[in-house]
Amino acid sequence: MREELPAVAGARIAGIRSSGTWGSSLTCGEFAAVRNAGFEPVGQVFGAAVYAAGAASGPSCPAAGGSAGGGTPGGSAARAQGRGGAAFFGPLVQAMYEARHTAIGRMTAECARLGGHGVVGVRLSRGTFPLGGLEFTAIGTAVRAPGAACGRQEPFTSDLSGQDFAKLITAGWVPAGLALGISIGSWHDDRTTTRQARWGSGNAEVTGWTELVNQVRHDARRQLESDVQRLGAEGVVIAAMQLRVSQRDCPVSVGRRDHIAEATLIGTAIASFSRPGLGDTQPALSVMPIGPRRHQHP
Repeated sequence: MREELPAVAGARIAGIRSSGTWGSSLTCGEFAAVRNAGFEPVGQVFGAAVYAAGAASGPSCPAAGGSAGGGTPGGSAARAQGRGGAAFFGPLVQAMYEARHTAIGRMTAECARLGGHGVVGVRLSRGTFPLGGLEFTAIGTAVRAPGAACGRQEPFTSDLSGQDFAKLITAGWVPAGLALGISIGSWHDDRTTTRQARWGSGNAEVTGWTELVNQVRHDARRQLESDVQRLGAEGVVIAAMQLRVSQRDCPVSVGRRDHIAEATLIGTAIASFSRPGLGDTQPALSVMPIGPRRHQHP
């Protein structure tokens, strides 16, 4: 089901269609590559959503085994949760997915209104909304293949650059859509962690924090693979791996701290298609770009 456009977005798209002109966020090189691949831009498209983000886990310490009713933490273990988790981080992670997919859905709805077949060069961003909550945005350039009819199928989305999109098409692959993997986890700083992290302890690994980041990244990767399967794709080209870490006073154990880590993976799910002379292709692997990108994420 296609996302309904807000009234202001619908008016903007109507203005673009009546003007007979188009805009894009492509560079000159990207524009040339997209054209060489048999596509042409039809306009810049945008989607946004503002969500009120709640606390990561409320008045509890999930990593330490505590609860809102009090009690002594039963040991530190990294706890990471993606979509579907019933407790602690599950609802927050689900809201993160819904916010991003709402923004993407509104962007693809604009693409469909412009007669596009897909969106390339998508950039997803997240920022703090001045009145509270988080703002999620998606912006890209809608493209179409001249002479091809626009059917009922949802437009594809891809965060690949114009050049990478052209290489993908030439190699016999097509983007199936943006795939996301999000996980949030926590670690309760016990005595061991506090001792290892203390100033003057020397250059030594803080094993608890290592376990935390490994857990959330592993769980985010599982969520990403689930998203790839949902899109019916064979593999994914990962474009961004983001990690946000914060700390707070433990709501259960006075004088202790909890570390909260949020891992986000974003990539383009891809699928192969038959082209004369290509022969059989091997299943896709998840890969990271090894060349410089136009936008780098921290």
